[in-house]
Amino acid sequence: MTESVAAMDRASAPDRLSAYQARAEQALEARLPALTATPARLHAAMRYATLGAGKRIRPVLCYLAGDAVGVAASELDGPAAAVEMIHAYSLVHDDLPAMDDDDLRRGRPTTHRAFDEATAILAGDALQVLAFEVLATDPGMTRDPAARMEMVRILARASGTAGMAGGQALDLAAVGRRITVAEVEDMHRRKTGALIEASIMMAAASQPALPSPRRDALQRYGAALGLAFQIVDDLLDVEGDAATVGKPVRADAAADKPTFPAIAGIAAARSRAFALRDQAIAALAAFGPDADGLREVTHYIVERRQ
Repeated sequence: MTESVAAMDRASAPDRLSAYQARAEQALEARLPALTATPARLHAAMRYATLGAGKRIRPVLCYLAGDAVGVAASELDGPAAAVEMIHAYSLVHDDLPAMDDDDLRRGRPTTHRAFDEATAILAGDALQVLAFEVLATDPGMTRDPAARMEMVRILARASGTAGMAGGQALDLAAVGRRITVAEVEDMHRRKTGALIEASIMMAAASQPALPSPRRDALQRYGAALGLAFQIVDDLLDVEGDAATVGKPVRADAAADKPTFPAIAGIAAARSRAFALRDQAIAALAAFGPDADGLREVTHYIVERRQ
């Protein structure tokens, strides 16, 4: 049992989540450029986009997957921070006028509104490359160079055309079109699911002795959870309110974007999310109690109201 598992075994699900959220915040704070360093305005924008807001779901999943495979949280601070930097960069760019043109993110002005468009673009660019610098150089991570390279590969693939960027391109191309449920799922698996899966698989890569069947099980878990996460987000856009969700709601319908509820209906979307929740939890059957944190966060993600 790892040091982190021992510490978390007695914790309730909310306590476990909040403890790793706090740890992720500290890991980000330690790795982002200081406000006093030049160029100060760019660094301020990077920190604004990353710190002090957000659920930290991706870093939390990285830590919890580490619990499941026997990797100490201290070895995963770098990967956890890196995946959240990629997520933050994607939100900064997605919010720009050329993309989703949003004014509100996490209950406060988007980065391009708080600063300006040019600074927001540069902040996103800098966060992206900083994530890979962290994976290459962070001293607390595994010293196995092959494991580090595998983490770089995992995060790069999840960020590129096979993942997040490709999903955003499909999303933009689908505006105003009627597409199939299969096409919506492919878009969601790339745009959102790939980075969630990467959060889990970077922890798996930190454990080179992990047997292939367990690695494959974690991949199945991540794939199911990643798709469920975005379907729930689609439902919240229909059913939520901006004060609770922390961003504009019903924006997808206003922009004529095809979402799972819009294509399949609200009842079918909710049923699909619950089925994916069950698939994700079933994939963890071989792990025993060390994966209880992943099981708990799966329920939280799929059953959340914000």
